Amino acid sequence: MRRKPVERLVSEAGHGSGGSLRRTLSMWQLTMISIGATLGTGIFVVLGEAVPEAGPAVTISFVIAGLTALFSALSYAELAGTIPASGSSYSYSYATMGELVAWICGLCLILEYGVSVAAVAVGWGQYLNELLDGTIGVTIPAALSNPPGDGGYFNLPALIVVLLAMAFLMGGARESARVNAIMVFVKIGALLLFCAVAFTGIKAGNYAPFMPLGMAGVSAAGASLFFSYIGFDAASTAGEEARNPQRDLPRAIMLSLLIVTALYVMVAAVAVGAVPWEGFEGSEAALAGVLSDVTGHQFWATILAGGAVIAIASVVLAVLYGQTRILFAMSRDGLVPKVFSKVHPRTGTPRANTLLVSVFCGVLAAAIPLGELANATSIGTLFAFGLVNVAVLVLRRTRPDMPRTFRVPLSPVLPLLGLGFCLYNMLNLPAITWLVFGVWMAAGLVFYFLYGQRRSRLANEPADLPVTAEK
Repeated sequence: MRRKPVERLVSEAGHGSGGSLRRTLSMWQLTMISIGATLGTGIFVVLGEAVPEAGPAVTISFVIAGLTALFSALSYAELAGTIPASGSSYSYSYATMGELVAWICGLCLILEYGVSVAAVAVGWGQYLNELLDGTIGVTIPAALSNPPGDGGYFNLPALIVVLLAMAFLMGGARESARVNAIMVFVKIGALLLFCAVAFTGIKAGNYAPFMPLGMAGVSAAGASLFFSYIGFDAASTAGEEARNPQRDLPRAIMLSLLIVTALYVMVAAVAVGAVPWEGFEGSEAALAGVLSDVTGHQFWATILAGGAVIAIASVVLAVLYGQTRILFAMSRDGLVPKVFSKVHPRTGTPRANTLLVSVFCGVLAAAIPLGELANATSIGTLFAFGLVNVAVLVLRRTRPDMPRTFRVPLSPVLPLLGLGFCLYNMLNLPAITWLVFGVWMAAGLVFYFLYGQRRSRLANEPADLPVTAEK
């Protein structure tokens, strides 16, 4: 139950083994990281699985998932401005609820970020095939573009996109942020293009019945679509590389969530109006299929597929970045091996960390189907977000006089609503997802009690020890 003092968390910012991270990211770059990590996943990939559950009411499902994200985003914004550390909600939990809760939160974040990289990479391969088919008339064989259980043996494109993201991240945070910003503008343009073309095919009859499977279907789709909002918190993982984290992190988090939610609802409404909801069954490249149906040819679908290839690659890049920074913070605290906090002196990045995480996520993406990955990611994220809402209330009570650049309005009502929405969405996930989550938690706790508890820096060093980079 030992807690890490907030002052120590802040003073340790940037320090790693062998070097330090560099403060190079502006508010707009932080916003682009959040949008890059969020925008694209649900619309380009998961929409095809959500529409058969909710029908045209999938727009309501997006709103439900967006409200859950909004309440948690408010809590994230307050804590990110108060505790600008790379560990995101892991660090917030460490400062407010103790090491064991922080470890559990860290497990959820590893599930959120690491598994979502794999899930998004799976969908990237589907759009790559759409692009190849529309341009040169050749596609990657199913055996090499689908994981086992989905008609293939190994998803090679999924592995490739993760390794490409790894290469960019190894060059440095500022360079990666520039590449990500370009890709974000491309994917926003691709989604606006989709709306413009698909709007011409809207038929009022496609919206009826609006809720064919009732509220239960809408709720189930909302729980799955929460996966679409994973990533808005990615800016908080850049707390130790932001130029002015106390000011810029809260702004980046809220602005990115606003932009993403507006685009999601707009694109979903146009998509289900242009094609009957039954036509989305089994599609992992749903938007390209909508444009093919509306226009009767492949031209616009091919253009969209090209945008989606870039869009989904930016999600992989931004989320992989977040995963490496969370493990960096956990390693610096001694809870995972030191190799994850080793900083390369030339690039100012945790290169060994990036390599290990990328290889693991790439193999995961190549071997496991999308649906299971998406649900496993959602439950881990919802649990972590729930803890962030609790952490705001705890820190308000234990450290009421701490400077805060942003405060959650109507506290404690909104943090409690955020916690309630997280629990509601978790309960709507399937039983197999809960089983996977339980096994993951059990394995993680075993690792903590055998390794992390004994090697914790907080346990083995005085709390007021001067902070220096680890040797």
